[in-house]
Amino acid sequence: MGNRASRCVLASAAALLLSVGLAGPAAATAGEDPPIDDTPINTAPPAEPEEDVTDVPDGGNGLPDEPTFTPPPPKDWPNADYCGPSHGVYVPSTKGSQYHKGVGPVLSTYNGTSQVATSTFTSEVSGEVGVSVSSGLTVSVNTMVAKIEGKYDVNLSMKLTAKLGIAVNVKTPPKKTTNGKYGVFRLKNTGVSYTVYSNCKTSAHKTITSYSPVKVGWYLWED
Repeated sequence: MGNRASRCVLASAAALLLSVGLAGPAAATAGEDPPIDDTPINTAPPAEPEEDVTDVPDGGNGLPDEPTFTPPPPKDWPNADYCGPSHGVYVPSTKGSQYHKGVGPVLSTYNGTSQVATSTFTSEVSGEVGVSVSSGLTVSVNTMVAKIEGKYDVNLSMKLTAKLGIAVNVKTPPKKTTNGKYGVFRLKNTGVSYTVYSNCKTSAHKTITSYSPVKVGWYLWED
């Protein structure tokens, strides 16, 4: 598994097609989406999460969802505070930026000519990207993602697949290098999670950072 891109300025029969002053359509694998010509060009590689986060396995994190109701106090505790069985709570607080998690190596092409050149990157890797979360979450990851979607009116996924054979056209200025990485954009979010005990007391509130898949695509940058 791997990605391929020609590093020369002449057109080749490989995944990278390069021409000077021409922005024609790129050749994509049959059956896949057409090339994306309007992908923004960034000035730096994709940023990595600064927090200590862990990828959530396919089976989730094993924690229950938040309860949808609170049962009445038991009859033998008529004067005691009662909040139902102990359960976890998650409250999203801050919507962050989208971070790109790549699948496969970086593709690069250098334009050694004196004119703008157009090249095509084609992914040759397929991989899945899911949710990553810091420690301390007291509810299921499904609950956390649903809470984030509801608060910010966004559509998130538990997992997205970056497919192979997806092409993108890029323009490279003279004497510059264009780099591309295919993968999944994930939304960063910060929230608070804690446990509510049956006597209505709570555990310490823990700040939770998460990254949830939003869409599949290329991240491009120039240097």
